[in-house]
Amino acid sequence: MSRRIFNAIWIVTLTVFIAALSIILAVLHGAMTDVQRRHLEIETELAVEGVIRSGRDFLDSLDDADYRITWITGDGSVLYDSVTDFEAMENHLEREEIRQALTEGRGESVRYSETLSEKRFYVAELLPDGTVLRLSATQTTAWRVLLPVLAVFAAALLLSFWLTTGLAKRSLENVNSLDLDDPLQYVGKADYAEIAPLLQRLGRQQAQIRQDQAELEKTSRIRQEFTANVSHELKTPLHAISGYAELLESGMARPEDVRPFAGKIRVESQRMTKLVEDIIDLTKLDSGGIGIPWEETDLRRVASAAADSLTAEAAEAGVTLLLEGGPAILRGIPQYLYSIIFNLCDNAIKYSAPGDTVTVRTEDRDDAAVLIVADTGIGIPPEHQDRIFERFYRVDKSHSKAVGGTGLGLSIVKHAARLHRADIALDSAPGRGSVFTITFPKNAERRNGAEP
Repeated sequence: MSRRIFNAIWIVTLTVFIAALSIILAVLHGAMTDVQRRHLEIETELAVEGVIRSGRDFLDSLDDADYRITWITGDGSVLYDSVTDFEAMENHLEREEIRQALTEGRGESVRYSETLSEKRFYVAELLPDGTVLRLSATQTTAWRVLLPVLAVFAAALLLSFWLTTGLAKRSLENVNSLDLDDPLQYVGKADYAEIAPLLQRLGRQQAQIRQDQAELEKTSRIRQEFTANVSHELKTPLHAISGYAELLESGMARPEDVRPFAGKIRVESQRMTKLVEDIIDLTKLDSGGIGIPWEETDLRRVASAAADSLTAEAAEAGVTLLLEGGPAILRGIPQYLYSIIFNLCDNAIKYSAPGDTVTVRTEDRDDAAVLIVADTGIGIPPEHQDRIFERFYRVDKSHSKAVGGTGLGLSIVKHAARLHRADIALDSAPGRGSVFTITFPKNAERRNGAEP
């Protein structure tokens, strides 16, 4: 990582330096060209004044190696040249600056000199006698000052190399010293301002991981408990069935006991069947009820069917079962709505004494259908109310065995209500009964993401 940071900073630095050098050379070249041209024009004006006053003597008196001076007649013949033998020089009438000076009084050009083998500036001016005086100078380019610029450039690169190396090391020192088990402790500190978003994201991810681990542990624990409880709940009726069947098979049962034993086998078989059915229901609910159709359902009609199924049980327990309220239409899964009402009522009946009352009420509200199941039974202590929806959880195990049941009823209620996105509220206290209120949103299926 240190190498990557170093390379990235170094590449950026080198790119900036090269771009800056190119811009500097371009600007410097333009500035030097303008200055040189202006300087040559001034020198040409001074030379013209000298020739006008002193003629050839002025030119012979000059000793300036910086300029080449050429004196040309109006027909292009060379009268004088400060660099080479003018008599051997070709006619200059076709030179751009000469033609321009003869027609406009002054001419300028920049071109490659065949005589001197270099690129030069030319400035020519027409004299009063019709001749032309021309001065030329070698064009000075930015490349001539490139050496000192490159020296500065090299020094800057060395300085950048040193600073980049130090910056990369310091940046990694902060990163390498991080305690990733607690990244949020660095948020807000100046040395870690640049990576604060990363530290915050790491902190959120770690919190989520810890939460997921806790959920996994909880789920694993629940599954283990569930497996153990299922084994225990199945073992009890199996032992009873096996014991009675063995007595019948061995002939040890008296004739008058055969019928009661057969009845006990039937009861224990029904208990096992109910337990298996409840486990299957929970499994389907855990999977989100996939494949089970939703439909428009009247909660009042489902409650009436559940109450009818429990009429005999309520009468046998001496409990009055009342059905109140009017139609409450929602979109749901009828069999699971039935399970909710049946299990709540069945539970209320089992934990009520003779003479108590269980009331089932349905209400239709603007955006919800409400189910209320109230009883005047023994009630639930506050310390148990958060756990009664757990699988096989018993508030009073001795009483639970007396009243029977699989211990999965309220767990089915919880999961079926969750499938319908319903809220469950419980109001209960020992000695004054319990009131379960379940509020079903009418658009639960769409909120669930299912197709209508």
